[in-house]
Amino acid sequence: MALKNIKTFGQLKKHGHATRPVKEEIRNNLIQQLGAGKTPFPGIFGYEDTVIPDVERALLSRHNILFLGLRGQAKTRMARQLTDLLDEYIPVVAGSEINDDPFHPVSHYARELLAAEGDNTPIGWMHRSERYGEKLATPDVSVADLVGDIDPIKAANLRLSFADERALHYGIIPRSNRGIFVINELPDLQARIQVALFNILQEGDIQIRGFKLRMPLDILFVFTANPEDYTNRGSIVTPLKDRIESQIITHYPANVETALRITAQESNIDAAQSARVKIADLVKRIIEQVAFEARESEFVDKRSGVSARLSIAAYENAVSAAERRTLINGEKDTQVRIGDLIGIIPAITGKIELVYEGEQEGPQQVAHNLLDKSIRSTFVHYFPDPELFKKKKQTNGQNPYKSVISWFEQGNKLPLIQDAPDREQEKLLNRVQGLRDLVKKHVPGANARETALLMEFVLYGLAAHSLISRKNAEQQTEFGDLLGTMMNFNLGDEEAEM
Repeated sequence: MALKNIKTFGQLKKHGHATRPVKEEIRNNLIQQLGAGKTPFPGIFGYEDTVIPDVERALLSRHNILFLGLRGQAKTRMARQLTDLLDEYIPVVAGSEINDDPFHPVSHYARELLAAEGDNTPIGWMHRSERYGEKLATPDVSVADLVGDIDPIKAANLRLSFADERALHYGIIPRSNRGIFVINELPDLQARIQVALFNILQEGDIQIRGFKLRMPLDILFVFTANPEDYTNRGSIVTPLKDRIESQIITHYPANVETALRITAQESNIDAAQSARVKIADLVKRIIEQVAFEARESEFVDKRSGVSARLSIAAYENAVSAAERRTLINGEKDTQVRIGDLIGIIPAITGKIELVYEGEQEGPQQVAHNLLDKSIRSTFVHYFPDPELFKKKKQTNGQNPYKSVISWFEQGNKLPLIQDAPDREQEKLLNRVQGLRDLVKKHVPGANARETALLMEFVLYGLAAHSLISRKNAEQQTEFGDLLGTMMNFNLGDEEAEM
């Protein structure tokens, strides 16, 4: 008989089905997955040699877990994936509010039903997806929300004493019995509420108010916390932290390659957008580098962290900026240009917390500076480092950028319109003497579209290295001679003073 066809306790016993504690269930299923060479956390990148082995060891040890890390480090996602380690279905006493195991009933309802019906007790089947409970910790969360409380209306209607278990209204934790329960941002819970969790973690049972009720629960607890919370909003009380057996430190991607995989997986780009807009690996790397620059920036609060959501939102904005341009110009398709990255500024400003100096600079200026630093850092992976030629003051034949810089030194300027069609953009880029030849020399295999992108990239890279000037205006970026721009700026100041 198939498990789901079993409808009574008698049939369940006859089938020989045995239930297991949830931590034992997860442990056994993990053993099978590891033995088969499978990962219990598909789609989690960058944790293969750090966080995931720590989690696997904790689960094999039957531990409750605390994920400790900055925002955007996949803490909640990993917690939710733990449900895949549960059995697909488990038997429960039909009608039980707390998913009673028919072999080990703990609620008054289940005990009374089994005593009255015996082998005829009706059985239901619970899918693993229903065995997950999650609560975002906020200062207003109460013990009643988590554990439960006496329901005076129920007690009055049933004419029960408040000490009678049947007068209880169960909180979210008892309702997660025989499953996984997650509390996100644990330090945000008031200390007195955290204290209410002591007995559940230590003894595995709940106590409501002053009554003698003891109700052993079978739950894997997972907590998440941000180290910032330890000083800003609250803290994890020491006795509670001591009862959480495994504390696992999460982290941001260690390199751009890992970050690229995460963004590619998580970004919300549909098939129509992908068909209309192509995005080169170069542009993807610039976007990812912004997050790395932000994590090292003196203007960004390192305690708050810089979420992977910055790169994901910036990637989506960059694609949408190019898509908008095609719609305006009636083009069938395009690629994301360097100039389109002005569109990712809102994604940056919304994802970083600034220190005092950053607030003085202003979020917009900090975001622009981070983008410039990203372009500067990425540039040297594609072209010779301009700093080498600045320091050595090499001759015309040795400096690959000399002809491009000289063109601007002659007083030429190049205005690039943000929403200009691709063909018009390419015509403007071709005006710069030596620019196309430079790209062809260092990236000989580039096609026409890639060459245009790289030509634009060279201008932005030289500006980021302070070899030419770049001035952003409404819907336009103008490149020119650095010295001439500085002199004009100074002359303008003098005239203003006169």
